[in-house]
Amino acid sequence: MYFESSSNVTLLFDFWNVHGPGGMVLSVFVVLLLTVIYELLKVWKTTLEKQSKPPPLTPVPGTFSLTPPCLSPVFEHPVSSSSLTNSPSEVCLAPTDLTAPTVVATLSANSWLLHSFQTGVHVVHVVLGYMLMLCVMSYNVWIFLGVMVGSALGYFLSFPLLGLRK
Repeated sequence: MYFESSSNVTLLFDFWNVHGPGGMVLSVFVVLLLTVIYELLKVWKTTLEKQSKPPPLTPVPGTFSLTPPCLSPVFEHPVSSSSLTNSPSEVCLAPTDLTAPTVVATLSANSWLLHSFQTGVHVVHVVLGYMLMLCVMSYNVWIFLGVMVGSALGYFLSFPLLGLRK
């Protein structure tokens, strides 16, 4: 197979038959918009993943905290055989005074809904990606250029939405 620059092509479905330059311009524009949407979905997926990260765990007031520094063994002289050298200190076993509220039931329901929404966005993203791949596999130069320009334009427009710049 090789790329051709004909204005006659069938894209994805039988009803998307392109005959002539006007239809090709419209088809390239539609493919370009689909590619921009694909890039925006990619950024949206990343944003949703950031939102779905669980909050840091906070101990419940009145419970004991065994933090990693408290569990690290204290090594003394090899001759010393005290059994208390590898045990946590009294400071590490003291009750914590953190009074952060914990909302477990609401968090669970919201995380399930968010995960379901993420799954739907992922499915749309994958389907759109495969459709664009099939458009490129029509081996039409104009459709290929529409996908490439749409990808560049979509990335250019969506990158500032990521908030990665400092």
